[in-house]
Amino acid sequence: MSQSKSPSPLPTAPSDDTPDTQLVERSQRGELAAFDLLVTRYRGRIYGMLYNMVHNDSDAWDLAQDVFVKAWKALPRFEGNSAFFTWLYRIAHNVALDWLRARKVQGAVEFDDAIAKKVEPGSLTTPKGEGRPDDRMAESELGARIHAALAELSPEHRAVILLREIEGRTYEEIAEMAGCSLGTVMSRLFYARKRLQSLLHDVYQSPDWH
Repeated sequence: MSQSKSPSPLPTAPSDDTPDTQLVERSQRGELAAFDLLVTRYRGRIYGMLYNMVHNDSDAWDLAQDVFVKAWKALPRFEGNSAFFTWLYRIAHNVALDWLRARKVQGAVEFDDAIAKKVEPGSLTTPKGEGRPDDRMAESELGARIHAALAELSPEHRAVILLREIEGRTYEEIAEMAGCSLGTVMSRLFYARKRLQSLLHDVYQSPDWH
């Protein structure tokens, strides 16, 4: 008399603490719930990167959606040679560059005062604090100056300086995310920093600069 096989256990639903590697594997098998968790986990950081590149809230969200659509379609080809977020960031980087090139945005963008409050570059702003109203006003004006200066950079130079100053990425990580050589990263960072120093020369010379 043959023994009947017990049914295979149903897979447990992915949770917030499920590692990226497992979520990616499950997403590659077509589990939308797993990919939704990846989207939830990284949409804020992807949006922040795009916002700093395009300086517009609605455009940044539209581009973020485009990034995740492209990621879902490309996921079967993701082999795990890099971290998932590194791979995702590279998609976002290319989406932002394509958007900027299509519109020939090389500067002269409108500045939204909310930008300075959303993301503060690590070594490009003064320390955050409550302070007096005039201090907060000066800090807001500094944020506007910084973002206006960033908008003067080409998309490629802007991307590497944001990766370095906001994300705090190493040169090697930037090269992987931007899809270029280490030498190109160093060259772009050197140019971007010199350009920012030129545009913000009075800020760099200020004794209050940190």
